[in-house]
Amino acid sequence: MNTSAQFTLNGKPQRVTTDSSRTLLEVLREDLGLTGAKYGCGEGQCRACTVLLDGKPSPACQTTMDEVQGRTVETIEGLARGSQLHPVQEAFVKEGAMQCGYCVPGMILATVGLLRRVPRPTQAQIVEGLNGNLCRCCGYPNILKAVQRAAQSTKEAR
Repeated sequence: MNTSAQFTLNGKPQRVTTDSSRTLLEVLREDLGLTGAKYGCGEGQCRACTVLLDGKPSPACQTTMDEVQGRTVETIEGLARGSQLHPVQEAFVKEGAMQCGYCVPGMILATVGLLRRVPRPTQAQIVEGLNGNLCRCCGYPNILKAVQRAAQSTKEAR
């Protein structure tokens, strides 16, 4: 059944008319041309499709358009301000926290969500905050360093 979903996407009002049971991931990629959220497992287990839904990391492959109504969605495309990378994106670049890059948008958004909740996370909080975000290249050591760098740069910016 078609519905008209109204929500905020990367800070701008958005209206999409589509089948209410379609996933947010499908709509982002196929209808809106935002391909940063990746299709991984389709079951919410790998978190390659992570977006921030009302500020909380959420698997877009498991979020229906009915669930998006009236909410705020942030994607990897909405983090940078022009040519200025978000501090978390910058930290991932500086630490070489990517290999194939498929998991990186989800990792970055999970990190942004974590740092908004816990600005100075411990190593255990970082591991818990990224739990479920899978990296098939096993780039976890550099990813952890990037999160620590991002937390430090955010702290210094205050």
